[in-house]
Amino acid sequence: MNWLLLRRRFLREIGSSEQMLLLFDLLPEVSVFLKNSEGRFMALNRLACEFCGIRSEREAVGKSDWDLFPHARVPVYLRDDEQVLTTGEPIHNRLEPFPNLRGSPALIVTNKVPLRNRSGIVVGVAGFSRRVPDLRFDTEGLERLARAVERLHRDYAQPLTTAVLAKLAGLSVSQFERTFRRILGSTPHQYLLRVRIDRACELLTQPGATVASVALDCGFYDQPHFTRAFTELLGETPSQYRASKGAPRPVSARTRHAPRPSTE
Repeated sequence: MNWLLLRRRFLREIGSSEQMLLLFDLLPEVSVFLKNSEGRFMALNRLACEFCGIRSEREAVGKSDWDLFPHARVPVYLRDDEQVLTTGEPIHNRLEPFPNLRGSPALIVTNKVPLRNRSGIVVGVAGFSRRVPDLRFDTEGLERLARAVERLHRDYAQPLTTAVLAKLAGLSVSQFERTFRRILGSTPHQYLLRVRIDRACELLTQPGATVASVALDCGFYDQPHFTRAFTELLGETPSQYRASKGAPRPVSARTRHAPRPSTE
């Protein structure tokens, strides 16, 4: 008998997928999650709950990334989900920032595959993630890239250029840009913008912080530059974001004399 038919017969025999989900809970280093076509979590194993910053699966089922993760990181995750749902093709070895550690250089490698119903229609996404520090890198290139990304997270407010990061990775600028885009799905400049805005989201909720001071603290030239980038990524201005979080407006703006330049 054909191996594929043999496997399908066995899977029909065991019926419920609940048994497989219980097995995923026994994987200590792998985060596993299932989402429906609307981007809502339908199942998570224990490590996935940890990645989401929650105690149990019950707290996540029916919720979206917007409910669980820092908002600056959500567009990255949703873009990948949409790609899998639209094309029906998996995404392999995506290097990403740790979902729920603001400002952290911790990384994960994520794979996503489409989930199909009995008619072959894509109805969801399954994701599998592992922390980068726990991995043995398959390629030297990924390891070098990880060092460059860690520098990007650590010195996000500094005038980092693609050339500086490429040198750290041991690659030419063109090689680094191609590798970075292939694994992370964006240019180094776009990724750096997301890291800066992720930090800005945290600072905006702190008492006394003005939009102008947050812009400078996060490496932007000035407030208009920051506001444009923030709005393009999150769909609302920094002031609107702060208001939505219930943060108090500052009494007065702090002044700075030498704004830090941005990248590129």
